[in-house]
Amino acid sequence: MREAETVLDIIRERGHYRSPLRDLYRQLYNPQLYLRAYGRIYRNKGALTKGVTAETVDGMSLGKINAIIEAIRYERYRWTPVRRVYIPKKNGKTRPLGLPSWSDKLLQEVIRSLLEAYYEPQFSDSSHGFRPGRGCHTALTTIKRMWHGTKWFIEGDIQSCFDSIDSEILLKILQADIPDNRFLRLIRNLLRTGYMENGRHTPTLSGTPQGSILNPILSNLYLNKLDQFVEQTLIPAYTKGQRRAHNPVYDKLSNRAYYLRRQGQVEAAHNLEQLRRSIPANDPNDPNYRRLRYVRYADDFLLGFAGSKQEAEAIKERLRTFLREELKLELSDAKTLITHAHSEPARFLGYDISITQCDSKITTNRRSLNGGIALRMPVSFLQDRCRFYMKRGKPIHRMERTHNTDYSIISQYQSEYRGYVQYYQLADNVAWLNQLHWVMRTSLLKTLAHKHKSSVAKMAHKYRAKIKTAEGWRTCLEITVPRADKPPLIARFGGIPLKVNSTATIQDQALARHSLGRTELLQRLLADTCEVCGSVQNIEVHHIRKLADLNSAGRKSKPDWMYLMASRQRKTLVLCRKCHDDLHAGRPLRGQTERATGEP
Repeated sequence: MREAETVLDIIRERGHYRSPLRDLYRQLYNPQLYLRAYGRIYRNKGALTKGVTAETVDGMSLGKINAIIEAIRYERYRWTPVRRVYIPKKNGKTRPLGLPSWSDKLLQEVIRSLLEAYYEPQFSDSSHGFRPGRGCHTALTTIKRMWHGTKWFIEGDIQSCFDSIDSEILLKILQADIPDNRFLRLIRNLLRTGYMENGRHTPTLSGTPQGSILNPILSNLYLNKLDQFVEQTLIPAYTKGQRRAHNPVYDKLSNRAYYLRRQGQVEAAHNLEQLRRSIPANDPNDPNYRRLRYVRYADDFLLGFAGSKQEAEAIKERLRTFLREELKLELSDAKTLITHAHSEPARFLGYDISITQCDSKITTNRRSLNGGIALRMPVSFLQDRCRFYMKRGKPIHRMERTHNTDYSIISQYQSEYRGYVQYYQLADNVAWLNQLHWVMRTSLLKTLAHKHKSSVAKMAHKYRAKIKTAEGWRTCLEITVPRADKPPLIARFGGIPLKVNSTATIQDQALARHSLGRTELLQRLLADTCEVCGSVQNIEVHHIRKLADLNSAGRKSKPDWMYLMASRQRKTLVLCRKCHDDLHAGRPLRGQTERATGEP
């Protein structure tokens, strides 16, 4: 069998040249693809979450992979209905979420990797949702750099997009590129599997399975038709002119200033030149100039148009017609808006997007930035985040966190604050987060003071520290937890410069130690040896959700396998079936576990 990356490289090359992908179903026989999929998803939080059956990642083995391949080979694989749960939305409503079984997750990850390798080179550059190397920040950066001179924003939102995707249209899209009936039949069965809720099975007649690993790639494939329509039909139809015509007012001021300077009236010429700086050099209302730009993230999209409002209305209606007739989707009337770029901002991906415009009556010594894109943090976001840490207009302690250690309390506050700063680093008003910093810092100190029956001033003095950053010295709250023969654990709150970063990307910095590489588990599994007793029969992998579970409260003494996993800082342990059954039954594991406490 070929290596997984070799197979994906071949498929990726065929996708680049848009060559039909025949016999894709046969690639599902390759166990290397399943090992790669296992290495990618076993750390996910949902890996230990049960679906309709009790099967989870715990107990994963090469035998399971072989069983899936055997069922796939003879077309006997049957998808399990997902367990439906509901998660709350910001507007008070709920969103349905499906929880598949582990075998379905593994197979879906294999299919996802094959489809992503083939379709990723074909997807539009305007699409940024659920794609490798892309995200909210790449979409916003594109708008910031490329949408200069926009007059109207068309905010688009598809109503119940993922629930309304027509499975027959989706299968036709797949069939055009993948003429493999067995593969298409497998996808069709997945789309029709249905869900279990309150003990009742309900088949699905439309939509992609929300919560499944395949949902993002299938949704992008479906909405790629929208991207093609906008880029190949709308943009050419509403784009004309190489550049705007010169502004006659600007040219008149330039000529007059030049004449006065030649006549020796330097001060009058200088005044006119200052006034000229606040006027655009080109005509913003040039009837022979039109530009339409487009960006999409998942089912939300934004168009920027330089033209008249009547044309913007026509663009919106053409989008509505295409979605209804070609994709059987509907635009949300409440969320699909046409916004004048100079009078009010458009809301996209949590940012307020508007056009910079200076008052022509104000004279400055610098050129006014007219027509540029301004990305700003919404006032409502700042108010909502501050309100979470406040009561009756004042910061309060978080009672639910007082049972944690000081290290955990500071780490949690910092993790939340860092997430807000990193996401809004593109915002021109990122400095507004100073208010949130003060509220969160006060809430943090009150939480520590309540825990230790002390005062805020004493806690501030105890944990006050100065750190050096790339922007200079910063004052923050810091705690250091020493450890024997190991580097100390350090957690701090603050110390993050609130400065606009045009190249910002979201990073989640680990506060503690680095984790092992994902290929390390696969090497241990392929070794096919129990790490406790040395058996080579029926090898499985035991999984836990987090290392903190090894320090369960109430245990008088931990079993040997917990010491083994804690010593290696691993959330997995490769065992034979006998040892795995003994572990879950609470029986002592056979063999001499002490010989396994060292690294192999």
